Amino acid sequence: MQNNSTKVPKGRLSRMSRLGLLASRIAGGMVSEGVKQLAQGNRPKASELLLTPSNAKRVADQLAQLRGAAMKVGQLLSMDAGDLLPPELAELLSRLRAEANAMPISQLNTTLQNEWEIDWQDRFQTFSFYPIAAASIGQVHKATTLEGQPVALKIQYPGIKDSIDSDVDNVATLLNLSGLLPKEVDYSELLSEAKTQLHCEADYLLEAELLEQYKSLLADDKRFLIPSVHASLTTANILAMDFVEGEPIESLLHQPQSVRDSVMALAFELLFKEMFEFRLVQTDPNFANFLFQLDTGRLVLLDFGATRRYPEHVSTGYQQLLSHAINTDTDGMTQALKQIGFFAQPITASQQAAVVELCLEACEPIRMNKTFDFGESDLALRIRDAGTQLSMKENYWHTPPADAIFFHRKLGGLYLLAARLKSKVNVNKLFHHYILKEMHDY
Repeated sequence: MQNNSTKVPKGRLSRMSRLGLLASRIAGGMVSEGVKQLAQGNRPKASELLLTPSNAKRVADQLAQLRGAAMKVGQLLSMDAGDLLPPELAELLSRLRAEANAMPISQLNTTLQNEWEIDWQDRFQTFSFYPIAAASIGQVHKATTLEGQPVALKIQYPGIKDSIDSDVDNVATLLNLSGLLPKEVDYSELLSEAKTQLHCEADYLLEAELLEQYKSLLADDKRFLIPSVHASLTTANILAMDFVEGEPIESLLHQPQSVRDSVMALAFELLFKEMFEFRLVQTDPNFANFLFQLDTGRLVLLDFGATRRYPEHVSTGYQQLLSHAINTDTDGMTQALKQIGFFAQPITASQQAAVVELCLEACEPIRMNKTFDFGESDLALRIRDAGTQLSMKENYWHTPPADAIFFHRKLGGLYLLAARLKSKVNVNKLFHHYILKEMHDY
């Protein structure tokens, strides 16, 4: 990765002032662009002024420097396919950089001294000061233990835990000021869920437990590889695990069709196991969370920070929803959606029917009892358009249940990855094991 290092701002006031400065710069950019457009005889909308390339770059650059929840909250808010956010705002949020800036070496060294001790380097034969990856919560370094074992060290940015709540509130305020968030929607529950999720992601001891739990759950399935935790090196802010070799998942585009198909079949099969057997779902669809070993055919799972436990009624609700969708049973789908937590807010009959229709659209790969060609499908575009129509034409602005948002985020992420790899998968066959017993003879 590129060595773009910037110091992580730690103090609440420092981080708030950065966001305040960002807001003023965006506003200034909107004014100057508005003057230019008016001079040309145009009457631009506020959203058009906000979504200029320069403003999008300002947002991406500043959030990449802040890291932490300031960068994550945009990703969380943009998880929904269209019925949660206006398309203009979703487009802006989608431009966030995939990688954050890395910490300077001096800040990294201070962090390691605080977590271990001043002579921490005595723990290793080798330690690379340049990260192999940098994301919103922390960055990853490669090292070799004294026993010669290669390890990956996920090192959290300083001050991230203490800044989560204020970052989420500050970014939400910034988005409200933009005028693009619908005033009719109460986002308080979603923002509260975002804070809870981010606190879990920032707890590396919890992630170590979840990693070991997944390793146990998948112990008998050699098609998946999960690195082991190195407990002696792991702290609340450093997660040490085996360094595992593998190909970045998105780099498999040039591999044979059979390889790309088997990779995505494994990913979909795992998601169904997570929801319907484990009731424990790793909800972050980031492509960097997967590697694939061409020599062994194993899918490597790397990141468990965004893992979410699902109550039985939600798990069985999705089992019913997908089973009824296969039979195009809209009444059954409606009851399943209610069990999951949808329609708790006031809703008209046409709005409810539109939500069910959107679910049918999204379930297309599962409903088709044959191989689905993700590379040739425009499914993602159709889901986005249907969600936008639901918001605009049906005037249905709502906050879906948090459990649903996180699950849809993962499922949608797998759809996008399958499309990226041009994979062909019989998703219906993979789900068939979980179809409600009374529907097996459809």
